[in-house]
Amino acid sequence: MNHTDNHRWRTIDIVVASVIAVAFGVIFWAWGLVWSATDGAFAFFPPAQTLLYGVWLMPAVVGGLVIRKPGAALYCETVAAILSALLGSQWAGTVIPQGMVQGIGAELAFAAFRYRSFRLPTALLAGALTGLGAALFDFLVWNAEYDLTSYRMPYALFTIVSATVVSGAGGWALTRALAGTGVLDRFPAARDYRAPV
Repeated sequence: MNHTDNHRWRTIDIVVASVIAVAFGVIFWAWGLVWSATDGAFAFFPPAQTLLYGVWLMPAVVGGLVIRKPGAALYCETVAAILSALLGSQWAGTVIPQGMVQGIGAELAFAAFRYRSFRLPTALLAGALTGLGAALFDFLVWNAEYDLTSYRMPYALFTIVSATVVSGAGGWALTRALAGTGVLDRFPAARDYRAPV
């Protein structure tokens, strides 16, 4: 089997990627309620609320770590965003292009290693680039009217930090935990993540 064959999606890849995306789509919807409920807690410095952002970026990293095929990160993040919109996200359909931009960020990280590296540093980079995608989208779409130095720049930095820690390190830890349960036995992740770090 050549390397190109390794990049072809199997039926099991589509099924598991869809399960990841649907699970996170429901989490996205619930996390939107958490986000709204915490507005008051961050009234002292609203950009700091983006420290909670990373949860919305996890399917891109988890999808990439599990499926390990071109398009997996983008697929999982985009389908999760579509489902959250269908469930009634308070941001409506705007979350769909937003999810696509976020997914592309993680996709670039995995592509940079030619879909051959899935260790913690790659997951952290995928998280960071997903956060960068999220920050750029929000910079232009949601936060255009806010001050650059007092709001938009801290907002972007906190988003990238949250994405690196929560979706990068958290996504890597979640994938290892899933591998330990046996549910990923049909994937290389099961073999890799059962080994010592």
